[in-house]
Amino acid sequence: MDFIEFTFLDFLDITLVGVLLYYVYKLLKGTVAINIFIGITIVFLIYKITQALKMEMLSSILEVLVGGGAIAMLIIFHPELRKFLLMLGSANIGSRRGFIKQLKFLKTEINIEVDVESIVLACSKMSKSRTGALLVIERHNSLDFVKEKGDFMNAEINVPLLESIFYKNSPLHDGATIIKENFIVATRVVLPLSDKNLPSRFGLRHRAAIGITERTDCICIAVSEETGKISLIKDGEFELFTDQMDLVEKLKSYLA
Repeated sequence: MDFIEFTFLDFLDITLVGVLLYYVYKLLKGTVAINIFIGITIVFLIYKITQALKMEMLSSILEVLVGGGAIAMLIIFHPELRKFLLMLGSANIGSRRGFIKQLKFLKTEINIEVDVESIVLACSKMSKSRTGALLVIERHNSLDFVKEKGDFMNAEINVPLLESIFYKNSPLHDGATIIKENFIVATRVVLPLSDKNLPSRFGLRHRAAIGITERTDCICIAVSEETGKISLIKDGEFELFTDQMDLVEKLKSYLA
């Protein structure tokens, strides 16, 4: 009786595929895309089984589906692929430790310590006075490639400081303010604009917020100078908030 030869390389191959699938699942968990990913994975497994059993007709049909599935994955998951490629190409990866730190965007548990209440309170006050503002909260993807375009700062978050930065006569009010681990690390930052064909009601502030969240996993809060409305932007999509506590809870859920 012949036994299937199983080598160490086979074991390593299976282990690496398992780890890859695990991290992809963690990355997509809780999104609509996870159902598509599971469906494509099931089709691929059935395809490999039919290949092993030499079921040529069914195997050839599934081969076409698998080929189409690969293209579908590139289209559906292009934001995640774009973030990964931007991370690889960013100039701030100068060491092995830095590279490993960048890969943390695969984790679902982020747990970043930020004084969310102070941020929301400051935005609420600026909303009432129709003071335009754009705050960017850095998560795992580094924002060094945009920080260098602004003015560096190292100040702990507090309401008066945020209000003074965006005061209309302040020299720092133009551009975005970047927050990292409860510290304001840069002001007057110029962000890349979104390439989307957005409605005319979106000003440069909202286009910039959508643009940076399309490229990285950061979270933006924009206060409209025209309407005073507060928007939360994540992954290129935005939500309007009128209730202060709702915004606090939403931010906490994204950061922890």
